[in-house]
Amino acid sequence: MRKNDLSKNRHGLNRRQFIQTSAALAGTALLSPWALTNGQAAAETPAIRTATDQVTLGKTGLKLSRLGFGCGSNNGNTQVAAGKDAFTDLIHYAYDHGITFIDTAQSYQTFGLIAGAIKGLPREKLFIQSKVDGQPADVLASIDQHRKTFNTDYIDSLLIHYMRSGQWTDERKRFMDAFDQAKEKKWIRAKGVSCHTLPALRTSVATDWTEVHLVRVNPQGSFTDGETEAGGNSGNDIAPVLNEIKTMHAKGRGVIGMKICGNGTFTDPADREKSIRYAMACREIDAVVIGFKSRQEIDEAIERINRALKEV
Repeated sequence: MRKNDLSKNRHGLNRRQFIQTSAALAGTALLSPWALTNGQAAAETPAIRTATDQVTLGKTGLKLSRLGFGCGSNNGNTQVAAGKDAFTDLIHYAYDHGITFIDTAQSYQTFGLIAGAIKGLPREKLFIQSKVDGQPADVLASIDQHRKTFNTDYIDSLLIHYMRSGQWTDERKRFMDAFDQAKEKKWIRAKGVSCHTLPALRTSVATDWTEVHLVRVNPQGSFTDGETEAGGNSGNDIAPVLNEIKTMHAKGRGVIGMKICGNGTFTDPADREKSIRYAMACREIDAVVIGFKSRQEIDEAIERINRALKEV
């Protein structure tokens, strides 16, 4: 047999002819209406959203899990009562199941347990949010204390906690200035506020200073913002809060929902289901935080959120 015959394949084509034919077929496939249609279909198929997706927090560009671990159940007393080891186990269990977002505050009893609880977890994959409470004489030093207490170089999101006055931007001007300094020092990555009345919430939306909002939201209106603090602790009209949430989102703010389970008062599973569905249907809310005291509660929240996201 001649050498040229050895270069022919079983279809009688030599190597050059085979390559040319293959290229032509590939080009035809790329131009095929069937291939184009299927490509478009794949691109247009929406991804299934889940509780543990890494979502973007407004225009901050920061990533966090859609579901966050709230460390302030009954001001953190519920979680501390189980003991340090149990709290650490719960944080690690949540992380192993995709929850990378941890929410705490100086006033929570869990504040001093965070460093131990996150030890061994990759810091760059965590999103830690905390809050400055009270009236510290030196706000910048108080912010630095967060870093030292958590044994970390930075806090992902730091909030001015528990604002009730509609004039809080005047009353807490030195806080706002200190937060700006901390952000310049890279001690914090984003700054914001948590509010406990509608006047304070409206002010937080109106000021350009706010980057992140922590907002009380559930359809039952339990522990949500009212015109006065006392009015917000009972069944309340959620519509004004939702209007503010829509404005926050339109301005590119990061929006995190809290009190999803009515400050722990939704003992009826139907109430938890209703509230979670409500929050997941609100596309303006980037993430939610729920307080946990057991593995079972974490599993339930993930399951309910995943189910709700499939249907909204």
